[in-house]
Amino acid sequence: MLYATGFKKEDFRKSQVGIASTWSMVTPCNMHIDQLAVSVAQGINEAGGKAIVFNTITISDGISMGTEGMKYSLVSREVIADSIETVVGCQGFDGFVAVGGCDKNMPGCVMAMGRLNRPSLFVYGGTILPGEYNGQNVDIVNIFEAVGRNSAGTCSASEVEGIAEVAIPGAGSCGGMYTANTMASAIEALGMSLPNSSAQAAISKDKTLDCEQAGAAVMNLIRRGILPRDIMTREAFENAITLVIALGGSTNAVMHLIAMAHSSGVKLTIGDWTRVGKRVPVLADLRPSGKYVMARLVEIGGTLPLMKMLLDEGLMHGDCMTVTGKTLRENLRKAPKYPKGQDVVRGFDNPIKSSSHLVVFRGNLCPGGAVGKISGKEGLQFEGKAIVFENEESALQGILGGRVKKGHVIIIRSEGPKGGPGMREMLSPTSAIMGKGLGKEVALITDGRFSGGSHGFVIGHVTPEAYEGGPIAVIRNGDVIRIDAEKRTVTLDISAKEFDRRLRLWKQPKPRYTRGVLAKYAALVRSASEGAVTD
Repeated sequence: MLYATGFKKEDFRKSQVGIASTWSMVTPCNMHIDQLAVSVAQGINEAGGKAIVFNTITISDGISMGTEGMKYSLVSREVIADSIETVVGCQGFDGFVAVGGCDKNMPGCVMAMGRLNRPSLFVYGGTILPGEYNGQNVDIVNIFEAVGRNSAGTCSASEVEGIAEVAIPGAGSCGGMYTANTMASAIEALGMSLPNSSAQAAISKDKTLDCEQAGAAVMNLIRRGILPRDIMTREAFENAITLVIALGGSTNAVMHLIAMAHSSGVKLTIGDWTRVGKRVPVLADLRPSGKYVMARLVEIGGTLPLMKMLLDEGLMHGDCMTVTGKTLRENLRKAPKYPKGQDVVRGFDNPIKSSSHLVVFRGNLCPGGAVGKISGKEGLQFEGKAIVFENEESALQGILGGRVKKGHVIIIRSEGPKGGPGMREMLSPTSAIMGKGLGKEVALITDGRFSGGSHGFVIGHVTPEAYEGGPIAVIRNGDVIRIDAEKRTVTLDISAKEFDRRLRLWKQPKPRYTRGVLAKYAALVRSASEGAVTD
């Protein structure tokens, strides 16, 4: 059969190496990846292997955001991992390279690597270049926030359209330190992609070279017998956590890294984020909470100078093996420093925040944990009265329609992994909040999750979720809720007697889906605090 695909007799004596391409025209994040896969194949073939390209899926978070379709987003992570495992396992490849662009591609690809445990590495498709509107850099989040400003009367419909037309100028993943760039950086720090693979423009000579070198690197891994679980150790996951924090990365990293560790046989918990986060500062001034787009970090040298800073400060484990066949310390030995005068990445003497912005909360409202992105700009405490919505759509209507007022704690429930199902991202509501000028005036709590582009006083991943009978299920309009980011607590201020009464009266709703992929996902998925894994 392989003769028909172009094999020659001598190819059967070579290592057969798969290339998992996430190419698709459904999103600009992935529309160039077919060409990157060709470059990876070239690198494999020139290094003495035989490359075989196959495809897996991607979906577009940006297009599905705020719709029922977004319920498939997190599900796609499992589909990607399952499909790569299926093809590589069935074909018996000696190793493989995965090339990903949009958010769920990256953890999905690496989860497959952990499960299969055969020589492999990840290539990031690269970041998009920023758009420009009235002389300012703009990206996808500017579009969502413009909708909120339009509702508040501070942005015309023509301005919204103007931003939408230029915010996404070409191929590549969303341009801030959103989930795609966060996860690409985490995977590089984990040791599963080549140095600076996470900090290159999607359309660039550097990215093409990265792909060719990845082909050669996987052949080296095969020859030396270096496996993903040799690289993805507990210490390596701590390195990934450290870089995510230093970059001001997405809340989604908490759940995705726990899932990746699970697939690799490493025990990682939300408590590890608190432990590591106490000693690691936020140093990069990147969107959404900060000033700069990812392309600016690329211009000044990418992630390598920052990792060298963290290593020299004793915040990273230098002895961890990487896909280069060298340790992290060896990879960073000749890493340059950032140019003088740049203010994208600060020094340890002037951090943006002295400890992690990713705060794991506990308390009577989230006894299984919750995750917030607290930059410090929102404040560290919030107390307000609950305004409860049973889904994302009604919450968005409430924000845009003026029902949400200063002092409210917005509750969006029944959006968890099982209850949604699929744990939608709340970018539309959080962007509407910012656009309406309520960023410092309200808080938002959900058993759903957030886009990496979300910012403000927002807490997600509430566990147990509403569908499982968690306390979030029994909150009522007007209940007082207290959030303390310093004590890491979220408290529903009602008596224990009333709390118990409400929980006793609660009844689980019927499943929203009884057939198909969403029903299967809801039946299998674990909690957000456990990585929302399905195996």
